[in-house]
Amino acid sequence: MTNYLDLTGKTALITGASSGIGAAAAAVFADLGAKVAIGYYNNEKGAFAVRDAVAATGAQIIAIKGDVRKTADIRTLVDQTVAAFGPIDILINNAGSLVERQKLAQITEERWNDIMSLNLTSALLCSQMVAPSMVERKSGSIVNIVSIAGRNGGGPGALAYATAKGALITLTKGLAKEMAPHGVRVNAVSPGVIDTPFHEVFSTPEMIRNFVAGIPLGRTGTSLECAKVIAFLASDAAAYVVGETIEVNGGQLML
Repeated sequence: MTNYLDLTGKTALITGASSGIGAAAAAVFADLGAKVAIGYYNNEKGAFAVRDAVAATGAQIIAIKGDVRKTADIRTLVDQTVAAFGPIDILINNAGSLVERQKLAQITEERWNDIMSLNLTSALLCSQMVAPSMVERKSGSIVNIVSIAGRNGGGPGALAYATAKGALITLTKGLAKEMAPHGVRVNAVSPGVIDTPFHEVFSTPEMIRNFVAGIPLGRTGTSLECAKVIAFLASDAAAYVVGETIEVNGGQLML
């Protein structure tokens, strides 16, 4: 029986993969046969734990430190991945953060620019780095991790983050149009309320209860549930899916 999700022989670079959705994606991709490079910045302990757990299954995986807000660091991520595993077939732009909840009057120009750089510009720069090789080989998949906040404006104090994620949805469409004629597919996954360290940092238990009250499935999602959709988009099972943003939110937002 053909496994249309098979990623054997593929090289995947996943940014922001020291925990949460990125870490789950690393495990799923490795399970499907891919060689995986995970990027991290602050959470070295988490990244090494992900690396060691995946490596224990016999899969090929490396962890690379880099700040995706800096072009030189992105080049390091790409170069070290290629040196270890060969040309990058799959790029998952997962790095990002709300950073902190701030209302309009609190947002400084510096903070706004930092959030845009981390959540939006990083995806552009990473895509720019891997695109030439993908175009040359007429094959590749880029998946941007956006957010339900990019659709609905986000929760309290998430104005800058929501704006960046909304722009990333648009960037996904623009990249898809440019890259598709060269055999490269670009799509996005939009998580809703997912049980990850993100909400441990930025959401109170009361906020989570209020979120869940509006979710038809009646619960938060898991990183694995997002990772499986990411893997689908990266695989041949999604060979004719281009420029789409798939919502993974338990029915909280239906488009």
